[in-house]
Amino acid sequence: MCFFTAVGFSDERVDFLFMDSSISSRKWLIRFRTSLLDFVNFTVFLFLDFLDAILCVIYRYIDQFLEGKTTACYCGSRGEERGNADGDGENELSETLCGRRNVFRRIALVGFSGSCKDSEKMNNGSAWNRWSDCGCSSCVDGMENRNQKLYVAVREPPRGRSGKPKENVIFLHGFVSSSSLWTESVFPNLSETQKLNYRLFAVDLLGFGRSPKPRDCFYTMKDHLEKIEESVIHQFGLNSFHLVAHSMGCLIALALAAKYSNSVKSITLVAPPYFPSKDGGAMTVLENLGAKRVWPPLLFGSSVMSWYEHVGRCACFVICRNHRIWEWILRRINPRRNIDFRVIDLTKHTHHSAWHSMHNVICGGAKLTDGYLDELSRAGVKIYIYHGDQDVVAPVECSYNLKKKAVDATVNMVQNVDHQTIILGRERELTQDLEYIWANTVEIERS
Repeated sequence: MCFFTAVGFSDERVDFLFMDSSISSRKWLIRFRTSLLDFVNFTVFLFLDFLDAILCVIYRYIDQFLEGKTTACYCGSRGEERGNADGDGENELSETLCGRRNVFRRIALVGFSGSCKDSEKMNNGSAWNRWSDCGCSSCVDGMENRNQKLYVAVREPPRGRSGKPKENVIFLHGFVSSSSLWTESVFPNLSETQKLNYRLFAVDLLGFGRSPKPRDCFYTMKDHLEKIEESVIHQFGLNSFHLVAHSMGCLIALALAAKYSNSVKSITLVAPPYFPSKDGGAMTVLENLGAKRVWPPLLFGSSVMSWYEHVGRCACFVICRNHRIWEWILRRINPRRNIDFRVIDLTKHTHHSAWHSMHNVICGGAKLTDGYLDELSRAGVKIYIYHGDQDVVAPVECSYNLKKKAVDATVNMVQNVDHQTIILGRERELTQDLEYIWANTVEIERS
């Protein structure tokens, strides 16, 4: 006989007591796990604060030894001067470059970084890469020639085709990616009918893929726009076009569309990292997209690369500068398979280009995006949004907030996909959606 029954408790009362005890145990376990994770977060990022401060000093002396002069970073007073010195609007440097909190920066040890000076441009003004960047031909392409255009993968309709004029589509990739995202997903899945009617332009954004990665560029929104105009719109004489973009590319696409609102036929945004300007400035974006958490791993990597300038430079030194070694190892491990383009894309940038694009476009662009959306609403440009409900990089609230600002936008929430699998793994479905959007735009124009 149960003890509780013996002392007069009914069976229902006994079940309730055990259930209540089980619920209390689960609550206690959840609180314990949360507290433990908070402690781990605090410890790990406190260590990273210290490590970044130490690396700031170390890189100062290594740069001095190998390059002749130190290169300014965004630590201390020198960083604040550098961050506030350049332009406004689309050419402005983000406040997040100097506004990142680090408890160890106030210690005298970090004061050394305040005396950093910008390195002189070497080789009569050309923008060579740093010693910590890769020097292979594919990585330095465009360094010597400041006027060299972006790399653009173009897919033209068959020659000799007659009939209605060709439609143009510009594809923009996201952060630490390249045009391969689109040439490996949408391009091969385009229907035979649409292949006859569309010219496709997949762009490697400035500082990524096979495009130039100049060292003396701050990779602001204006820098990215000017290069796309020069390399695509002017180069190929585009009078009208559709835009398709993923992640960071969505912000650049909105800026480009607002500037060419009379030429844009439709905009398709995939996983846009949009945060309303009323919710705060660039720091709010950084704290959301780069939240200091060790779990999940993807978010941890994003936070490290977003908050820690010198730790990020170390990561790029190991991964990007030595990409040929990693590729050699991967080919030896599995010689029968080609290396996934995503692995290649992960190494095709410099720390300088990725760091500044992250802060000046993704974070700094937050206060500009609402203005772009207002201009597109006035011009009546149709916006289509696709977002995965499992996205931990750009939360689903980003698309819903964008919908509130652009009330005519269409939001498509895709189940059980994340920031990458919204495209990869469902290439055919996405291509069919794009073909429908482009065809529907044509029908609206006709009517």
